[in-house]
Amino acid sequence: MAKPRKTVDTLRSARWFAQDDLRGFGHRSRIMQMGYAPGDFIGRPAIAILNTWSDINPCHAHFKQRVEDVKRGVLQAGGFPIELPAISLAENFVKPTTMLYRNLLAMEAEELIRSHPVDGVVLMGGCDKTTPALLMGATSAGVPAIFVPAGPMLRGNWKGKVLGSGSDAWKFWDERRAGTISDQDWLDIEGGIARSYGHCMTMGTASTMTAIAEAIGMTLPGASSIPAADSNHIRMCAAAGRRIVDMVWEDLTPADIQKRRSFENAIAVAMAMGCSTNAIIHVLAQSRRAGCPVTLDDFEGASRRVPTLANVRPTGDAYLMEDFFYAGGLPALMTRIADHLDLDAMTVSGRTLGENIAAAQVHNDDVIRTADRPATRQSALAVLKGNLAPEGCVIKPGCCEERLLKHTGPALVFDDYPAMKAAIDRDDLDVSPDHVLVLRNAGPQGGPGMPEWGMLPLPKKLVRAGVRDMLRISDARMSGTSYGACVLHVAPESFVGGPLALVRTGDLISVDVEARSITLEVDDAELARRKAEWTPPPPRFERGYGWMFSRHIGQAHEGCDFDFLETGFGAPIGEPAIF
Repeated sequence: MAKPRKTVDTLRSARWFAQDDLRGFGHRSRIMQMGYAPGDFIGRPAIAILNTWSDINPCHAHFKQRVEDVKRGVLQAGGFPIELPAISLAENFVKPTTMLYRNLLAMEAEELIRSHPVDGVVLMGGCDKTTPALLMGATSAGVPAIFVPAGPMLRGNWKGKVLGSGSDAWKFWDERRAGTISDQDWLDIEGGIARSYGHCMTMGTASTMTAIAEAIGMTLPGASSIPAADSNHIRMCAAAGRRIVDMVWEDLTPADIQKRRSFENAIAVAMAMGCSTNAIIHVLAQSRRAGCPVTLDDFEGASRRVPTLANVRPTGDAYLMEDFFYAGGLPALMTRIADHLDLDAMTVSGRTLGENIAAAQVHNDDVIRTADRPATRQSALAVLKGNLAPEGCVIKPGCCEERLLKHTGPALVFDDYPAMKAAIDRDDLDVSPDHVLVLRNAGPQGGPGMPEWGMLPLPKKLVRAGVRDMLRISDARMSGTSYGACVLHVAPESFVGGPLALVRTGDLISVDVEARSITLEVDDAELARRKAEWTPPPPRFERGYGWMFSRHIGQAHEGCDFDFLETGFGAPIGEPAIF
């Protein structure tokens, strides 16, 4: 049964602005202090715009202007826009990792919405963690919400060659370490790889998560594919501003949109896009916030069924997100996996997913492939389990050298990132191409925050010898722009006593991607003896946010949310009292 439409009297903001009492007087007089007339805000939906712009976030550099386009749309539709700044989480600059602060932004978003006189919210994000964080917070707050993606930057360029953010940085860094490019070449690559505002234009975590936001139904149709510098992006921002006002009157909330089938659609789309491994952690967390949790098994099932059709780096071999947009964007790709989608799922447009993509067309079959000619014959992701990862771990088979998809080799173990960095370039390092590099104490608690350290650099002596891939295992994450035979998210992590803590240099480790297995070739009795000798490391934090983080963070297979923020933990306090 359809919900009744909101009226002026039932607007949430009316509790602040419509009451004929002293508090109502105070609220109205303070709004008027800023130059607004009563007709600007009385009886109009108040729309929060959560803007994650900052001076040090290049992915969101254009948000300073785009927020004005969102406001214009809100005003055109008869709403009252209220910009609320939120933490920016600049992926390249925040240390040790923005993942440490994803949940902090989610908390901030939820509380900004709950505590202010707003009826709906526009979420402005795109740089990796901002997308899931804003959606998690808005989902928990429960008011109508729409997501505005930052959009990918333009293609990079160096000597007429197309450069992809992240992916080509790793590639050419190895070439520099090998001595095949000059210092001047390296400087020119630095200046050419990121030519405009916007997030990574490879299929990194940013493009993965904005595509997932669209697949779930939380963006306008096609919004996730638009390049940041394209004028279509400006028009999309204004359209989102107009649409959120209608959503308030319709009382169309995240709970009406984010059902289990929406997250199953998102997983299918992620596989077809050749997604970042980070998609797993964020979608697990988002679905648990929405009260319809998916699991690693849902990702593994989809990985067996859904082909990778987006020929976009790093899984694809040629194109970038700008090309993907010209080829028809996400709506076009979804038409090619329609059999794997629930087309009746509702979206923020007020229409179903099927209605949104009905007119979409693919304009370049090499960018958006067909099922009989996928971008890679390997699955986008694979979930491995075994005695080294009882709760699972993940690998991107399409980004690995074939020889490493089934491999056994001796472990070379590093207890932390500084130890690995100090050793990896030594000419006397005892390592061969068959070794398995292992990094531990890099998970949610050990990192802390599970940094993107999982694409361990190859030993310099091997790079010089022409080696470009090795099997690497860690409880860390890696950038979605990364590639190689990297086994990630080993759970439980070593810092809390997971089996990764028990590995010793020289132990044999076997990985079989087709069998979805990962095995430490050490007998159970020996592992039990090592476990008895293991001593927990000291806590990473003794005060502040980090202290709270350490005590409440979930493991990778749980989505790394705080236990007290998940839907099942308890009900929120409800609407704030207006005293």
